[in-house]
Amino acid sequence: MSPERIIIDLPSVESAIALSGNQQENLKMLSKQTGAVVDLRGRELAIVGTANQVERCRRLVISLKDIWQEATPVTGVDILTACHALDTQRHEDFQQLQHDILGKTRQGDQIRAKTFRQRQYIQAIRTHDLTFCIGPAGTGKTYLAVVLAAQALLANQCDRLILTRPAVEAGEKLGFLPGDLQQKINPYLRPLYDALYEFIDREKIENLMERGVIEVAPIAYMRGRTLNNAFVIVDEAQNCTPAQMKMLLTRLGFRSRMVVTGDITQTDLPNYQESGLVVAQKILRHVEGIACCQLSQADVVRNALVQKIVAAYEKYQQ
Repeated sequence: MSPERIIIDLPSVESAIALSGNQQENLKMLSKQTGAVVDLRGRELAIVGTANQVERCRRLVISLKDIWQEATPVTGVDILTACHALDTQRHEDFQQLQHDILGKTRQGDQIRAKTFRQRQYIQAIRTHDLTFCIGPAGTGKTYLAVVLAAQALLANQCDRLILTRPAVEAGEKLGFLPGDLQQKINPYLRPLYDALYEFIDREKIENLMERGVIEVAPIAYMRGRTLNNAFVIVDEAQNCTPAQMKMLLTRLGFRSRMVVTGDITQTDLPNYQESGLVVAQKILRHVEGIACCQLSQADVVRNALVQKIVAAYEKYQQ
């Protein structure tokens, strides 16, 4: 029996590039997920294989149409999520996932959830005063929280944006680093600054920080405070001690939201010290009004190699 072959005409060269990916890595992934041979010549996408292989690949390409027809790059995560939606008959959910745009970076790139679990995480933040999110590196835990926090601040839904994380020393003592205290702790807080700079102009951030509207500080600065009408993000919370975590959670004031993120597989605390994030999850997971979200390697949205690295470590640790 001769193989089937269909051609999909793409609307522009830009949409063809968006679909195929860097060095046609997306076409290779489509082939791997469907068994069909996928080839792109100009604006013509050729799909060759058995009837089932061709039809599955066609449906995947069409389900991603809202992305590539706008010349927005399709990612490997988009393809895997589309496969999951196809296998579980969640086509409408997948379309909603693509249409729920949180905003745009200063470079014009769209910000949206890439996976169903990321979407659940976003919805949890929107509807709960306290949200825990645990997952490996690259799953967007901090980034998505910062985007929602910045939006809330710019929309006057809160008066302050507070970003905090523990300054856990890894090999080098803070006292050995050059500069004053703020300069010593800045390296620990850099990931939070980076996420903010993608969404808000640097000069505006500096102005808001000078006025105390945006505060980026280590957890030690939170003691004794009550955080009213604020959006609080606690990053790298796996490095909090149980006492620190309890102190942080009890800072939550009126009309405030708090998001606590971390990766419990990357704890830098001493071996004898239990992670405050692990303890808090055990104690609070069934408390009404608190959301607990779990992301996995399938939600990694960085370089595709990161997903493989996370998977290899998870397999090794089992």
